Amino acid sequence: MQNSNHSVIEDIFALVSAGLFVAFGVFLFQSQDLMVGGAAGIALLGTYAIDMDFGVLFFLINLPFYTLAWTRISKRFTLNTFISVTTVSILTEQIPAFVDISSINPIFAAILGGLLIGVGMLIMFRHSSSLGGLGILAFYLQSRFNIRAGTFQLTVDSVILLCGLFFIPWHLVLISILAAFCLNMVISLNHRPERYIPAKKEGGKSPEKKVPSVQTGATVNTNLHAQNN
Repeated sequence: MQNSNHSVIEDIFALVSAGLFVAFGVFLFQSQDLMVGGAAGIALLGTYAIDMDFGVLFFLINLPFYTLAWTRISKRFTLNTFISVTTVSILTEQIPAFVDISSINPIFAAILGGLLIGVGMLIMFRHSSSLGGLGILAFYLQSRFNIRAGTFQLTVDSVILLCGLFFIPWHLVLISILAAFCLNMVISLNHRPERYIPAKKEGGKSPEKKVPSVQTGATVNTNLHAQNN
């Protein structure tokens, strides 16, 4: 992640905007009974298993991971992630009051929903934030036990999608995989920190740019899928 200096107002505006993108993507998934990976996927599975709204489940699932982020990553990252998760939790419950989708093609909903969530996550990454949950755990496992974060997250996401077979038809699980592909393509093609390194000046070295180590908790590369590609 590039070392950016955003003001508090810039962070809040960006994270609320990102939360709206993610929340509307989740709303499209819910309208067609589609699945997604990560903590959001666990929350969606939970809505089938117990009588509780997605927003409440998503917020509760993320609570244990804040301590891990606060102690192992950084305070700014934890606070920004809390803003992102809270925004998504609230907006997913409020969007149905403003939007009524009577008919939409499931494949279109999967593609658009995946793109919206991907763009939302991309904005979060640029502002030292994430959707919390398994992403935080994956980062910690990689830094502490050298377990590849991308491999861990891909494995967990695959399990979540397979568990969806117990609640939704198999063809919707396949469409959900398409949604996950679109989501990850947005991130992998656009969240490329190396592209933000200044080019070398003619006849001289490139200007030094101090990038804080992830272990110090100053900045965090939250693109856990892309960093292992």
